[in-house]
Amino acid sequence: MSALPTAVQPPEDVESDDCLLSYNYLYSPTLLQGRVAFITGGGSGIGFRIAEIFMRHGCDTVIVSRNLQRVTQAAEKLRAATGRHCLALNADVRQPQTLIDAVEESLKTFSRIDILVNNAAGNFLCPASNLSFNAFKSVLDIDTMGTFNASKILFERYFRDHGGVILNITATLSYKGSVLQVHAGSAKAAIDAMTKHLAVEWGPSKVRVNSLAPGPIVGTEGMRRLGGAAAEAMGFWNTIPLQRPGNKTEMAHGALFLASPLGSYVTGTTLVMDGGSWMTSPNHFATTLDLWSSEMKKSK
Repeated sequence: MSALPTAVQPPEDVESDDCLLSYNYLYSPTLLQGRVAFITGGGSGIGFRIAEIFMRHGCDTVIVSRNLQRVTQAAEKLRAATGRHCLALNADVRQPQTLIDAVEESLKTFSRIDILVNNAAGNFLCPASNLSFNAFKSVLDIDTMGTFNASKILFERYFRDHGGVILNITATLSYKGSVLQVHAGSAKAAIDAMTKHLAVEWGPSKVRVNSLAPGPIVGTEGMRRLGGAAAEAMGFWNTIPLQRPGNKTEMAHGALFLASPLGSYVTGTTLVMDGGSWMTSPNHFATTLDLWSSEMKKSK
């Protein structure tokens, strides 16, 4: 018998919003056969890769965004790479009626929705004293209210009578208090609390509700906005126990576990996928302020 490798290598990934060039199955290719997933913010980043991995495991998807052109292009890529159906729809998670319309269109197309992935989010680095009232509210409107809006609408339109799975993409920002992130940390902490409340309340309707909390993930808008290049230059990855950032395929595999029958007895919990970074990464104001200043100079 050959020896096991000394370190588990991360799965292949591409940093751009394109499908994987190749894929090695860790789970059965039919794990989500016959299911339909509704994914907010599914046109890019982690949401795009979740859609792809779900589709590679037999799932059809609906990807939703305020940017119809983006999700339309993403849907074309996803269909070509996986051979599954992907419906691109325009909706703003802050506006419930647009979500209601998107859900109704999805049900007309597929007659079912089994999985909701609340992935739409907004974030940026900013000191609390520099943060406008409207900017703080905007992040909570997208992240927290958007998650509630989509969850409530899916529950009322389908999950109450048929069961389902809700997966909320959150973060570890609130675990120890993160500088320059009071807006996003507050929004994600509220979502983690919402996850527990909804899991308890909707469990009798056979609805499972969980959160997934990614760490620093390459190839995402969050990494670009939150100073990924500067973090690498400052040796930030060396502070993470696994000594590297994560990638989108790893996050999608976590989502696959929680959304599939593999996680059939998991509800009301948060799966942290950050390589241990929230426990060890520096959280000094001066260090993080350097990242913020660096990004501000680039944007000018």
